[in-house]
Amino acid sequence: MAVMTDVPAATALRAPAAAVAAAGSTEKDMEKLMFIEEMTSSVDAVQERVLAEILTRNAGTEYLARCGLAGATDRAAFRARVPVVTYEDLQPDIQRIANGDRSPILSAHPISEFLTSSGTSAGERKLMPTIKEELDRRQLLYSLLMPVMNLYVPGLDKGKGLYFLFVKSETTTPGGLTARPVLTSYYKSEHFKNRPYDPYQDYTSPTAAILCADAFQSMYAQMVCGLCQRNDVLRVGAVFASGLLRAIRFLQLHWEQLADDIEAGSLTQRVTDPSVREAVGGILRRADAELAAFVRAECSKGDWAGIITRIWPNTKYLDVIVTGAMQQYIPTLEYYSGGLPMACTMYASSECYFGLNLRPMCHPSEVSYTIMPNMGYFEFIPVDSASGVASGDLVDLARVEAGREYELVITTYAGLYRYRVGDILRVTGFHNAAPQFRFVRRKNVLLSIESDKTDEAELQRAVERASALLRPHGAAVAEYTSHACTKRIPGHYVIYWELLSKGPEAMPSASEDDVLERCCLEMEEALNAVYRQSRVADGSIGPLEIRVVRPGTFEELMDYAISRGASINQYKVPRCVSFPPIVELLDSRVVSRHFSPAPPHWAPARRSD
Repeated sequence: MAVMTDVPAATALRAPAAAVAAAGSTEKDMEKLMFIEEMTSSVDAVQERVLAEILTRNAGTEYLARCGLAGATDRAAFRARVPVVTYEDLQPDIQRIANGDRSPILSAHPISEFLTSSGTSAGERKLMPTIKEELDRRQLLYSLLMPVMNLYVPGLDKGKGLYFLFVKSETTTPGGLTARPVLTSYYKSEHFKNRPYDPYQDYTSPTAAILCADAFQSMYAQMVCGLCQRNDVLRVGAVFASGLLRAIRFLQLHWEQLADDIEAGSLTQRVTDPSVREAVGGILRRADAELAAFVRAECSKGDWAGIITRIWPNTKYLDVIVTGAMQQYIPTLEYYSGGLPMACTMYASSECYFGLNLRPMCHPSEVSYTIMPNMGYFEFIPVDSASGVASGDLVDLARVEAGREYELVITTYAGLYRYRVGDILRVTGFHNAAPQFRFVRRKNVLLSIESDKTDEAELQRAVERASALLRPHGAAVAEYTSHACTKRIPGHYVIYWELLSKGPEAMPSASEDDVLERCCLEMEEALNAVYRQSRVADGSIGPLEIRVVRPGTFEELMDYAISRGASINQYKVPRCVSFPPIVELLDSRVVSRHFSPAPPHWAPARRSD
């Protein structure tokens, strides 16, 4: 395997042109690498220009007029007059746009659509305004990824990428604007659908399969195409680690039908989308008994260790996000891949695309992203190391300090000004003058399996709503905590409950299972729309589970924490646990387990006031 994992990013990017060319990089690659060098060498100047551009073009907007900016484009006036805001501060303006107000409220350019953030507000996805030219900016960042990767893994133009990519449902606002996830917006754009041929972006999945809204049909088509082209595959990926594991689980469940289709040279009737059938028919165009026998032989063993390299033997690395909440999936990915490297290539969100990893083949624990200063204007709120609270004067991108943690604040061309994204980042070093950041956590996020984000207040509300079902049975929740369990695919929320019986009317044992199952479903109904969509439409989260622990378990949990140095006066029950010994302690005290008996309610719907 030709992987150069020990080449520092600075050395690789600054290599003389002849050396880069000798390594296999094209002239086009060299132009992109030089662009990265240029941007990262003049960070402050680029940031000053970006801010001036944003303020100049949006000078006539209602929002900046309310701030009293009066056409000023300098940093001093911007800092003095424009407040730092959250989504809740902007929601009235965003709702006006969603309802059809086309006046220049946030952006002088027309809002083309809303990008739905996986963060939630009042149980619904946040709506992030965007403009058409943002697609060009995002495409620019995508174009930088492969030139960097080619420095570490040469020869990627000699094969294909097996990427499991999916669109998600979209809605229409009362004013007629589309609202959808950022990747769905990109996949449905002309940039993606009509992209020119690029050997570095040659996928096994036909575009029609990626754009199919039915999750089963899309996954089935992408999997059968990946199997048919198995010897061409040089890299395997998905957006999130959890998405790739869902694909492996799909193979475990459906390999027999997949093998039958390959042997017959025709697609199962379960795939009904005409465009998908036509696209897959061009790949599954002849019977292949030998390949079918191979798939059956590998998948019938019951041993799934290293299945990725067994099925796709030329795979050089996995291309997945394994930072943040996705870290929990690393051991499982290592098991299924036989220890292949995992590349985290870029850092992006619905609000803005930020930057890229200049050392994509580093270990997941060492992933740092270099923010490209041309993507937006970036500021940072220092995070207190003791309290973990972000406060104080904002710091420019060029003036952050190595080793410090900050909360990210952005100003975008599309009309977000000094907006708190909620990401906590740590400065790990610099590439030229550009700081490099490690993603630490999402602010206030307690539980996450994939794109879902559940905070402590939301979990508390869900527990309160579900525990109301216990009252007629003379029981209540005395204490609780939670855990994002990823031992099975898909992962699911586990809620540990210690119950308190009130008087002689304790919950009858005959009805206990039914009541607690209804509690599971009631909790799911109380969780946000992103969670419920993941459960119902995407299948990326499994049924919520309540594990009832024996009385006294949470006292034992406190004793354990105190034995490790916690103060008895300051101890609080953690509302989410991930430390293995604590999870093991809780699991050893479980007296009953209960799962949600049905999916919660979710349906894409037109937004209203």
